[in-house]
Amino acid sequence: MASKRNVCYEKLATDDYDDVYDGDRRQRYDPRFDYSPKAFDRVPWKSIALALFLLCLGSLLLFLSVFIFTGHMGGEKAQAYGLLVLGILTFLPGVIWHSCNV
Repeated sequence: MASKRNVCYEKLATDDYDDVYDGDRRQRYDPRFDYSPKAFDRVPWKSIALALFLLCLGSLLLFLSVFIFTGHMGGEKAQAYGLLVLGILTFLPGVIWHSCNV
């Protein structure tokens, strides 16, 4: 049998929310949605480095698979298919991240 938790809820004080008038509509001010510029000042260098690494590695694997398919490099078709799949799997996250953040 589940035990009942004793949680006491209280109403929020009316001072926490100031009423804001937007034309003829009345809206409540919510401090959770304030703009915080410090959160946007940091550049995600690790994510950028990972995306560029995946982009370069995926491009290299795709070029190797194309060279094996066309016969410019020695190798079997099974190796080319494996490199093609790995190239696609590593190329796509780098391209998607880069295209979303440009």
